[in-house]
Amino acid sequence: MALEGRYRFAMSLPIAFTKTERPATPNPWVLSDRSLTVLYGCPEMPRLSHYFLPRLLFAKKQILYLDGANQISPLLLARFARERGVAPSTVNSLIRVARAFTCFQLTELVLRVPKTLERFSADVLMVTALPDLYFDEDVREREARASFEHALEGLRNVAPLSLSIAVFSDATSFKTKRRDFFQRLRTQADHVVKVESTPENTLSFTREKNTPLLPA
Repeated sequence: MALEGRYRFAMSLPIAFTKTERPATPNPWVLSDRSLTVLYGCPEMPRLSHYFLPRLLFAKKQILYLDGANQISPLLLARFARERGVAPSTVNSLIRVARAFTCFQLTELVLRVPKTLERFSADVLMVTALPDLYFDEDVREREARASFEHALEGLRNVAPLSLSIAVFSDATSFKTKRRDFFQRLRTQADHVVKVESTPENTLSFTREKNTPLLPA
């Protein structure tokens, strides 16, 4: 598969500072408008989702965050706010977090997104641990697969709502017979970005799929 774009950002984990080696390359921390982007590859992907938040929040974008990885950190959000001289309450008013601890709960949250948007007009939908939660061996494969397919259907139903949708997945680190779940997600995505850590303590972003945005 031809790579659509590759770029690296220097960092220390957890992220403290980033810089690009190729300024002309699109900024990987900016989510594509009106499309589904899947980010995967680095074991810290759910945590890395935090670092997409500041640019959005301080542009007054409203975010619906479905947290299947149980990673969202109110303390980190408060730190982002303090670093910019903003009251944490201002940031908190722009983000709604719903946690899921099972694959069935995550599917239900995805299916509820249209109803949730009636009460909270989000610009961005973020989802963590999709399809990771569906790899739980305590859940029979048939039930997990059916629930996952419903989640994919839910994402398809959200797509016409002009949201930016980002899924942060650690799926490739699992040894499971259900790896085809992730391939199904990749197929549905408009953009797929692989994030890897390097020996130089940097993150490498490789755009593996890039679907041009159609006119609204």
